[in-house]
Amino acid sequence: MSEKNIVKEGKITLVPGGVLQVPDRPIIPFVRGDGTGVDIWPAAQAVLDAAAGKYGKSIAWHEVLAGEKAFNETGEWLPQETIKAFDEHLIGIKGPLTTPIGGGFRSLNVAIRQMLDLYVCLRPVRWFKGVPSPVKRPELVDMVIFRENTEDIYAGIEAEAESSEATRLREVIAELFDRDIPEDAGIGIKPVSRSNSHRLQRAALKFAIQRDRQSVTWVHKGNIMKFTEGAFQQWGYELVRTEFADVAVGWDDCGGHPGEKILVKDAIADIALQQILTRPAEFDVIATMNLNGDYLSDALAAQVGGIGIAPGGNINYETGHGVFEATHGTAPKYAGLDKVNPSSVILSGVLMFEHLGWLAPAGDIISAMEQTIAERIVTYDFARLMERPTEVRCSEFAEAIIERL
Repeated sequence: MSEKNIVKEGKITLVPGGVLQVPDRPIIPFVRGDGTGVDIWPAAQAVLDAAAGKYGKSIAWHEVLAGEKAFNETGEWLPQETIKAFDEHLIGIKGPLTTPIGGGFRSLNVAIRQMLDLYVCLRPVRWFKGVPSPVKRPELVDMVIFRENTEDIYAGIEAEAESSEATRLREVIAELFDRDIPEDAGIGIKPVSRSNSHRLQRAALKFAIQRDRQSVTWVHKGNIMKFTEGAFQQWGYELVRTEFADVAVGWDDCGGHPGEKILVKDAIADIALQQILTRPAEFDVIATMNLNGDYLSDALAAQVGGIGIAPGGNINYETGHGVFEATHGTAPKYAGLDKVNPSSVILSGVLMFEHLGWLAPAGDIISAMEQTIAERIVTYDFARLMERPTEVRCSEFAEAIIERL
């Protein structure tokens, strides 16, 4: 083989300036996933490999363990070797994971995010022509959610009802705030910091600039939680004025007329959940806290075909780390049936490619998937909602996409 035909294989690295340096054959750790992971991961992998191969690139896939497979083989639900692999190689991808019932991790997904400080949960939501939708104008939905991943009530700072920790917290609350908490109450603590809010909001603003988006919306419940969610809103506008004044402007500073700049606005969470249904075209990039982001991303996914087609990425833009994932559950009753829709993992791979700078393969997958669905070649979940579909298996859906690449 001539030297120029040898594909360079190696680790992805971060170079000065926060840019990923990606070899033509990067080593990427993957977790197959529990339940239907046995079906959807091979389908997604085939599509990703085919798209990369069109441009002389390939992936050295490196399997790591998490979830049921990890527990069965190692006795651990989330082996340290898995976190080490994601850490060393910077980028990884995973299927859905089972969270153990009882002791141990509250959520394996949350544990991975927190261990690697993956502070952005990136959830783009858009409609593919032909996908069944419960709304009249699903084509108006084209939003990207930046959900803060490390704070809010997902930080897991809780005291069980009637525990010694709850008793101590009740005493402190009574002393500091003159508030009586019932003795049989569990208590949770909701941290929201300026520093972590700013890094999320900064990432959302930079994304809007790079992708030529028109607006960024802070979604919050600051009218009630004034020093957490209200502070998030205020810190967001503060960041615009101090770091982005040349390219973005807050609503109050321009009266809703930003000129050539990106418009930054905010919406109360409950109103936002109405408006993404009634006025989706008014939302572009959304940045919000952990719980709000969970609600919003799933509600939006329902408008464009359901969570089975929703991708996700967990990213730390400063360190270069990213773990991309299916956003749905494991659906164990369908495992091994080659039946379910692999689109969530495939589109999460598209997000991963975009993060790597592999824009052409990513765009090809989107176009091929659009064509496949428009021709009504779909898995059972869409077929049962469509007229005259060609229902195919999970693997056959992937093959149809590959044929159209």
